[in-house]
Amino acid sequence: MEVTLKFGDKVAVADVRKLHDMEDVVFDQEWFEETVERNRDVYYMFRDLAKSDSDFEKIKANHLRYDITIIPPSMLGSEYVKTVGHYHPRVPGTNLTYPEIYQVLEGSATYLLQKVEEGEEDLVLDVVVIKAEKGDLVLVPPGYGHVTINASDETLKMANWVCRDFSSVYEPIKRLSGASYFLLKDGFVKNPLYKNIPPIRNLNPLTYDELELNSIEDMYELVHKIEKLRFLTAPQDFVGLLTGVL
Repeated sequence: MEVTLKFGDKVAVADVRKLHDMEDVVFDQEWFEETVERNRDVYYMFRDLAKSDSDFEKIKANHLRYDITIIPPSMLGSEYVKTVGHYHPRVPGTNLTYPEIYQVLEGSATYLLQKVEEGEEDLVLDVVVIKAEKGDLVLVPPGYGHVTINASDETLKMANWVCRDFSSVYEPIKRLSGASYFLLKDGFVKNPLYKNIPPIRNLNPLTYDELELNSIEDMYELVHKIEKLRFLTAPQDFVGLLTGVL
């Protein structure tokens, strides 16, 4: 059955992440092997949203994409429900990967960001965890992969703005059976397939004064100030800002 979302005057159909799609990244493999519900829904992604045709044309012309992801509360065995996790590729002609910005619309989120050695995805250089509540903004800067975890008993609904000109890179995290840490009921545990995992740095959501992203209630409204999102498509012009957010 299709899952839909009413957004402005549009109705979007979800891209559904099923439990069998999570096989490579689930911590509790014994639970996964025993479960008979591998075709159940885990979370929903509504991509390339706009409230009107004119908004969509403006978003597309600026090489951007606005998405909403909904993650109902659940457990993946002993682990809190999460996204598969991914990295972003480099911006052509630069040594920077594309950034992304999130906003929690409902519920709460735990964002795990990790930076690894180039060419050695199992060698971890930095791990950051940011817990965000409704309205909070979280910026994933160049160089970091990320996973979103719903460690609450409420449905998490979050939005993101990102450049539309690339595809996310899932393979390294899948190959290593998940991110460098898993979040269980008793707390975070390290993924033994990674090397030299540093301790987690716990940070709070930031206000991005230079981007004027702290004075709005709904991040979608940046469609009316879309030049403020140019850091997502041309991060090389915002290096000082983006390298200082974590």
